[in-house]
Amino acid sequence: MDMNQYMEMFIEESKEHLQAINENLLALEQSPTDLEIVNLIFRSAHTLKGMAATMGFEKMAHLTHEMENGLDLMRNDKLAVTEQVMDVLFRCVDILESQLASIIETGTDASVEIEDIVKNVVSVIEGKPSAFSGSVAQSKKNSESSVIFNQYEQTVIKESVTSGKSVYSIRIVLDKGCVLRAARSYMVFNAYEDLGEIIKSSPSAEDIEEEKFENEFEIVLITEADLETVRKTGLQVSEVAVVDVHKIDPARLEGQQAAAEAAAASIAAESAKVSASAVSTSPQGKESNGTTGKPQTDAKKLAAGKSVRVDIERLDVLMNLFSELVIDKTRLEQISREISNPELAETVEHMSRVSTDLQSLVMTIRMVPVETVFNRFPRMIRDLAKELNKKVDFEILGAETELDRTVIDEIGDPLVHMLRNALDHGLETPEERIKAGKNEVGKLQLIAYHSGNHVFIEISEDGRGIDRSKILQKAIDRGLADPGRVESLTNEQVFDFMFKSGFSTAEKISDVSGRGVGLDVVKSKIESLGGRVVVNSVLGEGTKFIIQLPLTLSIIQAMLVHIGEEKYAIPLTSIIETAHLKRSDIKSVHSQTVMDFRGKVVPLVYLEEVFSIPREEPENHDGENVVIVRKGEKLAALVVDSFIGQQEVVLKSLGKYLSGGIFGISGSTILGDGQVALILDCNALIC
Repeated sequence: MDMNQYMEMFIEESKEHLQAINENLLALEQSPTDLEIVNLIFRSAHTLKGMAATMGFEKMAHLTHEMENGLDLMRNDKLAVTEQVMDVLFRCVDILESQLASIIETGTDASVEIEDIVKNVVSVIEGKPSAFSGSVAQSKKNSESSVIFNQYEQTVIKESVTSGKSVYSIRIVLDKGCVLRAARSYMVFNAYEDLGEIIKSSPSAEDIEEEKFENEFEIVLITEADLETVRKTGLQVSEVAVVDVHKIDPARLEGQQAAAEAAAASIAAESAKVSASAVSTSPQGKESNGTTGKPQTDAKKLAAGKSVRVDIERLDVLMNLFSELVIDKTRLEQISREISNPELAETVEHMSRVSTDLQSLVMTIRMVPVETVFNRFPRMIRDLAKELNKKVDFEILGAETELDRTVIDEIGDPLVHMLRNALDHGLETPEERIKAGKNEVGKLQLIAYHSGNHVFIEISEDGRGIDRSKILQKAIDRGLADPGRVESLTNEQVFDFMFKSGFSTAEKISDVSGRGVGLDVVKSKIESLGGRVVVNSVLGEGTKFIIQLPLTLSIIQAMLVHIGEEKYAIPLTSIIETAHLKRSDIKSVHSQTVMDFRGKVVPLVYLEEVFSIPREEPENHDGENVVIVRKGEKLAALVVDSFIGQQEVVLKSLGKYLSGGIFGISGSTILGDGQVALILDCNALIC
């Protein structure tokens, strides 16, 4: 029987089962006596074993079989749920994800060795010590390097090569007689940091500083220098015996990228519920002051329901065709009004109702809950907290918030970096928190919500906060700021320096973050999606990253208005109401023109000033027409000349020539008469 016809189904269902196992393992770690969770994990592993065996993937079937043996002992109270057991089970999932990535890439699981992990599973089942230490997720190794790259580091490497830089894996071997290995390795790090940016080391930078290595280590360098210069730089340090340099090809990292995507993307919405409320981790892997809740995922439900997987490109074509249909429908409505034909008016009205229903359907098909991205993070935070010896209560809110699939596919990498940055640099160690009068368990939140025509994603923690003076000093040292004008800069402007390439105030190098590579890539990725990112921070209290993402292509209800001779569209989702203000209703407070709106002082925003629109004030000017809009709890009154009416419009991007964005504008639309109207970004206009 030809099994290739079932390959796509096997891959997709394997992703779902692996995600279910991952989430239920997190839940089991918090509730080690809950046998129902063990049963759920067992059923997923059993199903995965059967699928792998049927498809002929013997190594995957072998590993899941050994997992089954251990899980069977656990559900029969013959094997306790200990930290060692959990570490081995998590490692099994990592290997299974690597096997699935190998299957996706090469069509076989033979390239992933499993003997060591199988021995560890058997050792744990037999009650013997496990040789495996640490549970941080690992991916398939690069053939020219012993360093293992996570998803974000792969993105950094690809971005660096695209920008014209080279990435090298450098193996350093010290003389056998070298006594001060840590000091010598520090000199090596210094030499290479003068040449470029070190983004990774093996062993970790901390282990190297504490001499927890023999006489060799490996670093990964991003630089503009050639290979020979890189090699000679290491040899210039005394007591360095060997410098082995390999240029890293991003194409070779595709297998690792596939592993990450296989573990995280396109997961069924039901299987994401387990970890969407909260996850607490500590260095010992024990329960702190947060809970995950009882798992909701049942392996039997994963393939339930009838569904068809559709290529995203087909949905793009469908959306573009429907966008053109909406423009034509608007034109027909205008013609119908002009010629006053009852039969045409009735037909167009029916067409409008049908197109509205069709619009809702098309948009629903394209929209995906952000939980498809968020559900990978609890496991990542759990592992990272153990690695950093920190305690964290990780909470996810608004996971049901929906985004266009094209945005969902791109937002994962920036979120990974910011979460790792928040845990590494933001949150203090338990000892530091206690000394500062805080709870030893830090709080880390990931929140998503809609506001107007945008989706906001916030990452906040109650850690040490950002030192404004330190950022400013670094900016001055690098020539990014004028010493005489820094005091006039707002906090938002100061914190924006952190997004400059290579900018870092970290005092200690870290494998997690802090080498100055990352935040600039984060910003460029978000801006490429038409979004923006800002930072709010209070020293000693914590930091919040706020990402604003627009809908890059959508069909929205909008209010059309006149400003001078130009037409603008204001999304109805941002509008509270429209009003006409008398001159006596307009006041001036602290040089700001305002109005009273039900007891609230609301600032007036004169759009002709914002967009430099020529406008002649009418002779009988008795007041202003305003559109009152909202951004969270903040309000503003947009001053317009007149209201045209409500209309369904197609939101289109401004094109590559204006890819940097225009303040206050989120896109454009084509009206029924063929005119182009700009769509206002109310979130940007509200201060």
